[in-house]
Amino acid sequence: MSNALKEQLLKAGLADAKKLKAVKKAKHQEKVQAGKNKAVVNEASVLAEQTRQQQVARDRELNQQKQAELQKKAIAAQVRQLINNNTIKAQGDVAYNFTDGKLVKRIYVNNKLHDELSRGLLAIAKQDEQYALVPAAVAEKIQQRQSDSIIVLNVKQQQVNEDDPYADYQIPDDLMW
Repeated sequence: MSNALKEQLLKAGLADAKKLKAVKKAKHQEKVQAGKNKAVVNEASVLAEQTRQQQVARDRELNQQKQAELQKKAIAAQVRQLINNNTIKAQGDVAYNFTDGKLVKRIYVNNKLHDELSRGLLAIAKQDEQYALVPAAVAEKIQQRQSDSIIVLNVKQQQVNEDDPYADYQIPDDLMW
């Protein structure tokens, strides 16, 4: 307490000089003990530390989100570059039908490209609402990075099941739907 307040309390008879000395001594002992233990408990500093910890956690989370977004952009750029560098021109008069989600799409290719698409040597990749033909090896690289960019990649079936009752009936290569 300030000296003026102490004097006013003493004059009004609301406080006793012995009690004021005892309170002053107790406060002094608390300060001395806190100094020895180096543990001054101050609520403001505790609250400040808690808010700082919360800010650090929030900053860390935001940083992780930014890193994830940058990673997505980098992967998208890699996929775009793979598609642009390995695109095969699709020209011809033979229609190759494929599905993109729920829609049936059509791309016109020549007989050679149609055969390679059906055998799994070529794939159809989607980039910005455009479709491009890419080699199967490149399509696998793209699929590892961003699987939704590859629309059609036919898998080669090399094993024929011996118990298959339709093994004698081969599907013709020129079957189109």
